[in-house]
Order: sequence, then C-alpha cells, then structure tokens
Amino acid sequence: MSAGTKRILRSGELAKQLGVSPDTLRLYERKGLLQRPPRSENGYRSYPPEAVDRIRVIRAALSIGFTIDELAEIFALRDRGGAPCQQVREMAGAKLKNLERQVQALNALRDQVRTVLQQWDKVLKKTPQTQRASLLEALAAGTATGARSLPLQMYSNLKSKSLRKEPRK
Repeated sequence: MSAGTKRILRSGELAKQLGVSPDTLRLYERKGLLQRPPRSENGYRSYPPEAVDRIRVIRAALSIGFTIDELAEIFALRDRGGAPCQQVREMAGAKLKNLERQVQALNALRDQVRTVLQQWDKVLKKTPQTQRASLLEALAAGTATGARSLPLQMYSNLKSKSLRKEPRK
C-alpha cells in the first residue's frame, strides 16, 4: 500500500485514531450519523476512510452544542443530497442565544452570591463562634440579600429550559 492510499479501518482502530470508544461509533451508527459499515468475513466492522472525516465533523459539531439527534437530522438531509446549511446556521444561532441567556443568568447569580457572602461576613463578625448565625435561614427569608433569590430563580429556569429542545421556526 502506498503512503497516499487510505485503507479500511476496523472499529477499534478508527475509535482509537479519533479518541472515541467503539461504543460511540455504534451509537453514531444507530442514530444515523454514520452509515452502517460492511462487515468482514469474521464479523468486524470495516469503516471506509471517509468515516474519519465524518466523525471529526460530528465531534466538532457536538463540541459547540449540537445534539446527536440534531446532527442525525442534518446528516440525513445531506445524505439525501440536500443542503441544510441555512438550517445549521439557524440552529447554531439559537444555541448562541441560549448560551448568552445562560451567561446572563450566571452573572446575575454570581452577583447575588457575592452580595450574600458580603452580608454573611458582616453577620459572622457580630456572631460568636459558639453561636449559630442562621445564615441559610436569613437567605430563605430574603434578609441576606434584601430581596428574594431572583437571579437564582432565573438561573434555575434557564437551566431547565436549556434541557428542552427549542422549538423550530
């Protein structure tokens, strides 16, 4: 085989080369991200060289927030000859908006925790070490921050929303 010739890879070789597990490859097959490869006479999966590039694309897309199910939909369209580029762009834009909301909520939560800690430090300075300062009770009553846990609620709401799939337009 010449240096430029690409060869068929077994699942273990492919997985090792790309830093994934053979189970991951099987998952990608089940979800339609990878075509089921032919099997050798002894039953081993034989992946074509193009699978390397496909898995790199999958891993890159997963790293910026695409889900396996979203990629399955995109690849199914691509594999039928479609051009889902606009859809991919819209999905990535929605992911960015969601991330920006999460960052905003986390910043608000950070500010709230900073304020709580400042209040608690004041209370602790006045409280003997042998006595309870009731820090968590003050937090629950809203007296530790002067307001109820709005940023914390915002973060909780965002967290639960981010687990749900955003509706398509």
